[in-house]
Formats: sequence, C-alpha cells, structure tokens
Amino acid sequence: MRAIWKGAVSFGLVNVPVRLYSATENHDVQFRQVHRTDGGRIKYKRFCSKDGEEVAYDDIAKGYETEDGSMIVLTDEDMADLPTRSSKEISVEKFVPEDQIDPMLLDKSYYLEPDKSAAKPYVLLREALEVRGRMAIVTVSIRTRMTMAVLRVRDGVIVMQTMLWPDEIRAADFATIEDREVSDKEMSMARMLIDELAGDYDPDEYEDDYALAVESLVKAKLEGGEVQQVESDEEESGEVVDLLAALARSVEKAKASRGESAPAEKAPAKKAPAKKAAPATKSAAKKSTTKKAATKKTSAKKTTAKKSAPKKKAS
Repeated sequence: MRAIWKGAVSFGLVNVPVRLYSATENHDVQFRQVHRTDGGRIKYKRFCSKDGEEVAYDDIAKGYETEDGSMIVLTDEDMADLPTRSSKEISVEKFVPEDQIDPMLLDKSYYLEPDKSAAKPYVLLREALEVRGRMAIVTVSIRTRMTMAVLRVRDGVIVMQTMLWPDEIRAADFATIEDREVSDKEMSMARMLIDELAGDYDPDEYEDDYALAVESLVKAKLEGGEVQQVESDEEESGEVVDLLAALARSVEKAKASRGESAPAEKAPAKKAPAKKAAPATKSAAKKSTTKKAATKKTSAKKTTAKKSAPKKKAS
C-alpha cells in the first residue's frame, strides 16, 4: 500500500503523526467505447455550443449555472480567493457515542498508520476509543478542502471515514407510505420467514460474479484470437487499461482478502517487465557492433546495417 497523505492526529496535548491509506477500492469493470467493426477507440472533441467551434483545453473555465439557467464564468483568480486549507492536522473536535453517527453520513474510508515513534499514543487513542465505545469527530483537509470525518477502530487499526455534510443527505421526498393494518397471522408468517433466513454475515459467501464472468469472457476471446490490433494514439494521455489484467488483479485481491492463495500461474506475469529489459540491452550491443563494422564498408552497406538494426531491436 502507498500512503496518500501524511499528517498528525491531535487531541488535547497529544499529537500522533500518521500516514493515510485508502481503505477501499472499486473494482467495477471499465470498458472503452470502440468502433464495432475495427475496434478503434471513439474520441470526443470539445465544441462550444454557441459558436460551434472546437475549444482548446486551455480555454476551458469553470462555470456555475444558476437556477434560472444563467451561467457565471469563474476564472482562476476567482477560484484562488475561495477558502481552501492545506493543513496536515486531523483535529479531534469531540468524542461521541457510536450510535449517534448515522451510517448514511459516512463516505470514503482510510486507514491510519502511526509513525514508529508514535506507536504508544496511537495505541492509547485506539484503546480509549474501544473501551469507551465512542467515535472521534474530527476536521481534516484533504486535497485543500476542509471536511468532517470520524475516527473509529476496526480490526486493531484506527480508520478515518470522511462524512457528508448533513444537507447532502436527501429526504425521502415521495408519497407518504400509507399505514395498513397487519393481521396477527401475517405478522407471524413474516417473523417465521425472518427466522428461517437468520444468520451471521460472512463476506466469503459473496463474490462479484459479474467481474468474474467478464474476466472469463475476455480470456476466452483472447485465447480464441478474437483480438483487434489498434494503433497506439500518441495524442491520447493517461495509462492504457489492460482489462484482463485489471480483472485478474481484482480477483487476486479479493481472494487474498479472504486468505486464499493466488493461482500459481499468475506469478510469472509479475516478472515479465524485468525480462523485457534484457533483449533491449543485447540489441543495443549488436547495434553498436554493427556500426563499428560498417565504418570499414561502403556507404551502401551502411544503409543496409541501419535498416536491419531496428528489426533486431523489435524482435
């Protein structure tokens, strides 16, 4: 795991230096939009709805649309004046009973790892939270924006969960559910059904069958040669997503979280990048030798040597 933020938890006169790690990840299957006939990627251009001309990225600004449809353009100078903070402090405001925090308020989860020198105050805070059965309400600045969060303990680790603001929780604004009289017999049957399906939650009983099915489908098409070769687009930025590899990693992580060992055949895939480097070095050495030998030959042979070198490097 890689830390995404460093700071300190402060409560009273106690200061606990910590590192922040994302505690969750989403392994939803991601697809690209492509041309059905040849697999070419579909690209979109940015056009202005008023003049119909293409707009360069540097000419794009943030706009705030009002309720009546008016558009307010916000410049970089306007955005710079907004109240942002970059504090590296997780400040404890108060400790509240766990049952007072509505789960709907909880958002993104992070693990807090203490520095080696801060292990004792970290354990102190962790034990105090567990013994008292409380959560810590904190304020924290992540990516320049201040937000509320809670600290709680999970499996011996302090977890920070950012919170939605109260007005971000929507009310159940639909027709009031009409109360209907329920008979004793109906209630008895409902209770019986609940008792029949009663049990404990075991995460190992559930898996993302959709992701596994897509992985199997892609693998079958790959082995069957149903692959469209698409030329790389130099203008396209960002990392190219290998769907099969991404799905395989997701499955491996899911199995690892359940304590299952990863399939043995996947191990060599991790060493593949290192093996690719060796041929490149040999090719470079051959190219150098070819150039030295070429100096003793005619200009026509020099041309032949230069053309053959890339072919050796490509192989």
